[in-house]
Amino acid sequence: MRFNRMLLSTTLVVVALVIQVTVLARLQLPGAVPDLMLLTVLGLAMVYGHVAGAFVGFGAGLLADIAPPADHAAGRYALVLCVIGYLAGLIRPDNGQQLRSATGPMLVVVAAAVGATLLYAGVGALVGDTAARHVGLGSLLFTAAVYDLILAPFTVPLIMWLARRSDSDPLAESQSGGQDVASGWLSSGTGLRIGAQRSGLKIKAARTRAARAGRIKGVKRL
Repeated sequence: MRFNRMLLSTTLVVVALVIQVTVLARLQLPGAVPDLMLLTVLGLAMVYGHVAGAFVGFGAGLLADIAPPADHAAGRYALVLCVIGYLAGLIRPDNGQQLRSATGPMLVVVAAAVGATLLYAGVGALVGDTAARHVGLGSLLFTAAVYDLILAPFTVPLIMWLARRSDSDPLAESQSGGQDVASGWLSSGTGLRIGAQRSGLKIKAARTRAARAGRIKGVKRL
């Protein structure tokens, strides 16, 4: 990962963790808690790709595991966010184009909320944590999807915009801009046609001069 990616990812994860612990966890909402950490990982993964998404997810989950008032085994949420970050990064276009519609990211948010809850409950069952059974897994899945879907429009687009800004290269953008201008001229045909016409005229003039010289030499020989 580049330094600017690491710096931005660390800053956003720490800010999300502080808000998660100090604000969202104290709302006393029924069912699940809005997961700002999950949304942060999703926003970064959908811009940086699956490899960076897995690293960011693991680091964010590990911080959440050790931050008070954590009441679960360390590494549990790190595994969940690592998997979610990897899977979310797979939808990033290979050609670097931006996502045109908000429908895709919103579907990713719902799937990630449901998948993270199921995976977290499944890992908890393996280590003997049965808290999800007492609360109700169906209620947790529904409320997690609803809360994250409500919070996502205010967070995910901003995170993705910041990630694109930090990942932009002005030199590459200027080069790509020049290529776009060149491709536009190629498509219109103005610049290269004029150049081709000029070069064609020069070649034709040279051939004409050579032919005239040949004729003059022939006359002198006679």
